[in-house]
Amino acid sequence: MDSLLQIWGGSSYLLNKICFAGAERSSAALNSRKWRLWSWIVYLAGLPAWVTVFILERNWIAAMVEAGGAPAMLIGLIIALRGHGSEPRWLDWLARLSVVGGLLLSLHEFGGITTAGQVLELCIAAGFLMGTYLMAKENVQGYLWFMLGNVSCAALMGLQGYSILMAQQLVSLVFVADAWRSRKAAKGRDSSTR
Repeated sequence: MDSLLQIWGGSSYLLNKICFAGAERSSAALNSRKWRLWSWIVYLAGLPAWVTVFILERNWIAAMVEAGGAPAMLIGLIIALRGHGSEPRWLDWLARLSVVGGLLLSLHEFGGITTAGQVLELCIAAGFLMGTYLMAKENVQGYLWFMLGNVSCAALMGLQGYSILMAQQLVSLVFVADAWRSRKAAKGRDSSTR
């Protein structure tokens, strides 16, 4: 079961980062839109596996934040389909509520922030939520937050013996860095042609 969850969740999230990199490298707006649509679809497809892994390990902060990330993923999908301004506001509130719920559950279970795993979970939470939210809004800073989330998640998964997910997070980091670099380079080209 562990291997199946790792392959399912890991491959979906890796494909998400590959699609983000493809969107950034695509010169045609239509192709970029298709890459973004696929990035959000595969992201949502991997969500149940990740939430299950985090719950099995009692990583409550990460589990709740991951589940709470679904609204941000839906915002990204809606924006990719319909454009900016079409996303419902209640999705933002649902994501924020899930973060608070996960933090409170973890504090209750562990009696505060008492383990290295919880610190890594907080870094995952910050990276995942801020990255997903900013990417849903097509803000390049989202990639930097994803990098924090990838490194933190790789460390946590390594500590907990999920080698496939650890490797996936490290490989994803390469695609996130490439997407960030591509977007920054494109922005530099755009500003120099004006």
